Amino acid sequence: MFRSYRQWKRRKKVNKVKEGDGHGLKPFRFWQPLTRSLFYLKLRNHESEDHVYAVNVHFFSEDNTAELYLNGKHTATSSLPAAFPVPGGVIEVGTTDYGLSRMHYVEDGGQREYVLQPDKRSGEGLRMRFDQRFPILSKSIGRSAVMVLLVSLLLGLPQLVELVTSIPWIHEQIGTFQSPITLPDWANTTLIVAAVLAGIERALLLKNHWLIDMETGYWDN
Repeated sequence: MFRSYRQWKRRKKVNKVKEGDGHGLKPFRFWQPLTRSLFYLKLRNHESEDHVYAVNVHFFSEDNTAELYLNGKHTATSSLPAAFPVPGGVIEVGTTDYGLSRMHYVEDGGQREYVLQPDKRSGEGLRMRFDQRFPILSKSIGRSAVMVLLVSLLLGLPQLVELVTSIPWIHEQIGTFQSPITLPDWANTTLIVAAVLAGIERALLLKNHWLIDMETGYWDN
C-alpha cells in the first residue's frame, strides 16, 4: 500500500518536469553555501557512455524550482518537490524551510537509493568534509540538533495551541486551551534561534524525520 502511494507521488512529480533550454551550468561561488545547493551524479546510459547529471537549487528564487543539467547543459526544470527521470531511475529533490530534505537517486522499483555527491564548495559539501575529518564532533553536533528540535517542539506546541484557540471563533467552538508552559520572551527568542540553526544543520546533512523535523516543513513534501 505504502509503496503504491510513493510510486503515485513520484509519478505526480515526474509529470511536472519541463524541458530545459540548454543554457550552461554556472560554477558554484564561495558566497553561495547557504543560498544554493549543487549536487552531481555520474550515470552510464544504454550505450555504456558515462554522463554527469547535476541538480541545482536556488533557495531564494521566486520560482521555487530545481534545475537538472546533463554534462553541463540545462536539460530539465521542475517545481519542488521534484523527481527527474534519468537512466535506471529518478532523482528526487525535496526541501524544508531551511534547505534540502532529499537529493537522492532512486533506482527503478524503489529498492535502493543513493545520495548525490554535493559540490565541495557548497554548504552540504563543506558539512560532509567536516563529518569526514571530525566524525565524533560531527555526531555530537547532529545529536544536539535533534535534541534542540524536539525540545522546541515540546515547548512550543502547547503555546501555539493556546494562541490558536484564543482566536474568537475557535474559542466559541471549542474553548481556549491554557498552556502549562509559558516562557519569557528572551527564552522564546533563544529557542527560535537555536531551532533555526538546528534546522540548517539537519538540512546540510539531508536528515529528515516526520516528527523531529515537523516544524521545518516536513509535510511540504
